[in-house]
Amino acid sequence: MHDLDLRSLDQVCRALEEGARACREAACRRGSIDVIEPPGMLIATGDLHDNPVHFAKVVDAAGMGERPRDPPAHLTLHELIHSDRLINGMDFSYRVLARVAALKAMHPEHVHVLLANHELSQIVGAGIVKNGVKVVEAFDAGVEYAFGGDAERVEEAIEAFIRAMPLALRCRTPRGDILCAHSLPGPAMMAGFDPSVLDRELTDDDYQPRRGSAHLMVWGRGYDHEQLEDLVERWGINQFILGHDHVENGVKLVEPCALVLNSDHERGVYLPIDLADPPTVQRALERVVPLGEGTS
Repeated sequence: MHDLDLRSLDQVCRALEEGARACREAACRRGSIDVIEPPGMLIATGDLHDNPVHFAKVVDAAGMGERPRDPPAHLTLHELIHSDRLINGMDFSYRVLARVAALKAMHPEHVHVLLANHELSQIVGAGIVKNGVKVVEAFDAGVEYAFGGDAERVEEAIEAFIRAMPLALRCRTPRGDILCAHSLPGPAMMAGFDPSVLDRELTDDDYQPRRGSAHLMVWGRGYDHEQLEDLVERWGINQFILGHDHVENGVKLVEPCALVLNSDHERGVYLPIDLADPPTVQRALERVVPLGEGTS
């Protein structure tokens, strides 16, 4: 990953294609999700939005960076693209996608790149305005500037990688299953949502804006107690670890059993979990690790 030339058309495309292959062919892949079991550690993260410092810190925390461990921890990564740090109005966060794809290819059973709404919107053309910026267009402009007439080839490799991403990571633990996902469908979306989507391969229809089950899952907000209890029963889940919502302090509890993490801003965090001895959601609030300046 460290030797990847992010200006090289061939290297960027190869990294994305190999990352897509690793997502689809990993032994941990089951239908549309990854499934893992103890022993081992999990480094759970929230949205990253191309924060390179925080990305390096969570990779290092998982033992895949400057201080490698064998075996490394499991690591969730999601909401990777659409940075606030634009250059002449262009977003170059294709680079973090290539880095993450290379990391997935290096550690196919330990890196879990979860589908998120910004990645999905980038490939289906659904517009997002963030802080007044049309982020899909800014990302396209960055790819076109970097690769000129070859931009289409890079865009195709990006789409292949995003379509290969699992919808969630299911952790089977002695204290019940944990589901890490970017989001869950909001209560108003449940009528059109297919809960069996976790147990099968995703189809083109699942990615369709405003009606596909993958789209509904990565765009949901406003979960409530009743809905979470319903999904606990349907999916056999003990707790959820999510992103998507902006959380000023980096972590919040959504009763009865969901944690929302942010890893992109100055108060962002990650959550280390011993899969053989996972904390309750209440105790997990006390165990998050800050990613701000001066932390490790």
